[in-house]
Amino acid sequence: MAAHRTSPNVSKPRRAAAPVGLLTGCPFHDVRSKLCAAGLRPTRQRIALGWLLFAKGDRHLTAENLQEEAQASRVSISLATIYNSLNQFTQAGLLREIAIDGSRTYFDTNVSDHHHFHVEGTNVLIDIPRVDVDYKGLPQPPPGKSIAGIDVIIRLRDKQSL
Repeated sequence: MAAHRTSPNVSKPRRAAAPVGLLTGCPFHDVRSKLCAAGLRPTRQRIALGWLLFAKGDRHLTAENLQEEAQASRVSISLATIYNSLNQFTQAGLLREIAIDGSRTYFDTNVSDHHHFHVEGTNVLIDIPRVDVDYKGLPQPPPGKSIAGIDVIIRLRDKQSL
């Protein structure tokens, strides 16, 4: 087994990278493995953002939400770097981008095939399992095209009392 040097005088066996989604118990190792498995270089900033994104389970965040969490955790990172990292994570398949009304973009840590409820007037998205949506009656795509995916966002508002 190859040795991985952690300091000039100490060596220890290298652990095999955990498959994406498999947790080893070491949060930073898990994030590093997730980034490497997705083909991303595990920089200090990506690891810090990955920890903030993935440590709390499946959720929906904006870049601004992530910047607030980074600041609260004393992680110094610009909003531009956060946007760049979120886009890289999305392109690598670690996040799913959800645009609401063209004005607000959320990033979903749950990349499985599912849909969303959006509560109007809030920043709340709620997952809808894919099995709960009926796809009957979809229009036929134009000639030479095929449907690549379907994203459903159902907008909710509080019921008005009569």
